[in-house]
Amino acid sequence: MAKNVVKVLNLVKTYHMGEVAVHALRGLSLNISKGEIMAIMGPSGSGKSTLMNILGCLDRPTSGTYVLNGEKVEDLSGDQLAEIRNRQVGFVFQSYNLLSRLSALENVMLPLRYQHNGHESPRVKAEAQLARVGLQDRILHRPNELSGGEQQRVAIARALVNEPAIVLADEPTGNLDSRSGAEIMELLISLNQEKGVTLIIVTHDAKVAQLAQRAVHILDGRVNNE
Repeated sequence: MAKNVVKVLNLVKTYHMGEVAVHALRGLSLNISKGEIMAIMGPSGSGKSTLMNILGCLDRPTSGTYVLNGEKVEDLSGDQLAEIRNRQVGFVFQSYNLLSRLSALENVMLPLRYQHNGHESPRVKAEAQLARVGLQDRILHRPNELSGGEQQRVAIARALVNEPAIVLADEPTGNLDSRSGAEIMELLISLNQEKGVTLIIVTHDAKVAQLAQRAVHILDGRVNNE
């Protein structure tokens, strides 16, 4: 049986806006296996973004349990969350989130800045990831010199450079034309098959969700099993 890389039990997240309590998550439970491709779907306001932020260690739940790759993370301090986020989580965003003044190589090296372990230099590791996504000839180009699809490939290389436990992809094809979007999904799936990368994809696109091994629908802060 595959190991669960994500274990979520009874997650509750409540935001307070003045005297109004907003219940973003209402006792959500979820397990994700190592090496799985899972799509998270749901309408606006369903709790998808809140769940994504908690899974990515960008936020913590009001209550409930979250175990990431064997580590309980819901009670960690801000610094501890930042450390586990850098070590265990890779992010791919709809808007790429690349730094415009840096080259593709420098963007991919960013997550390695505070790591001093290992024998490979940050540059060697970053170059290897860029080659893996087919950009070995574009490593010195800045984002404005790359197409949208190429920028997303840089973002994928950056997400993978630390060999994280999970990669969170938030609408990874949302800003791309259909051809580039299909290429990005093909790349993500091939990386999953070749390297066993665990992919969690938030998407509104049913065609993207169909490429996942499992689709989970969130509604009103809970997993909707209907």
